[in-house]
Amino acid sequence: MYQTPTQERTIIKYRHNYFEPKTDYLASEKPLEIQLAYGPLGQRLQMNLAVTMRTPGADFDLVYGFLFTEGLIQSRKDVLQMRYPGVQLSPEAQENSILVALHPAAQFDAARLQRHFYTSSSCGVCGKASLEMVQNQSAFLLPAHQPTISPQALLRLPEALLLQQSLFNHTGGIHAAGLFSSSGDLLYLREDVGRHNAVDKVIGAALQKQTLPLSDTILLVSGRAGFELVQKTVMAGIPIMAAVGAPSSLAVELAEAHNLTLVGFLRAGGFNIYTGGERIQL
Repeated sequence: MYQTPTQERTIIKYRHNYFEPKTDYLASEKPLEIQLAYGPLGQRLQMNLAVTMRTPGADFDLVYGFLFTEGLIQSRKDVLQMRYPGVQLSPEAQENSILVALHPAAQFDAARLQRHFYTSSSCGVCGKASLEMVQNQSAFLLPAHQPTISPQALLRLPEALLLQQSLFNHTGGIHAAGLFSSSGDLLYLREDVGRHNAVDKVIGAALQKQTLPLSDTILLVSGRAGFELVQKTVMAGIPIMAAVGAPSSLAVELAEAHNLTLVGFLRAGGFNIYTGGERIQL
């Protein structure tokens, strides 16, 4: 059975001193298990890598982005095949599990994974052995002083993102990540109940086009700018990240360490620049 990104539910709505039954639409949240097959073709090993709570849809984008931003693959070529498991599973079980076959030449060290990842829709770095491991896995150096964008162009991005957020318009309860060109054109948009999943989906979509590093782009996220989102942005080589909400202190520290332009509170005609202000020019 195909899993839709929304679910219909009858609710009771209270307004103006009376109750009324209404049909509401909720953002779907389902587990996705990521399995890895690796090693020489004649001696393949398999492991359960992670379980993430996500909104169904763009699952392959999510897995590609997750594997890349976690430093488990370096490029699209490291993945030999990605598929839902075999017919012995029920259709729903297949849709909640993805098997990734790594290329035999891919540099993958299973022993480095001190424990299985577990991520939820509210946390993108649960299960990390240390913050140092995350901080030291930047794949690309961000270009100094480039690209640049004007304040006026930056302020137009949230509306451009919101206009394309179909799931948000239906449910009102979902995160979005949008990748824009430096001239303000929307390149990729993905939505998910997990803010880090939405970012992984955008990066995964770009990775499959083999366009990384994304050195001439801007990432906009609909919520706050947490540490894990900054880490993923840096991993993909994106030089400017903007958030509608606030950044955390650790997010600002990581952005500064990697020369990332970090913008917060991008709304209502203004914004705050926390790091990398040289890329925002009048």
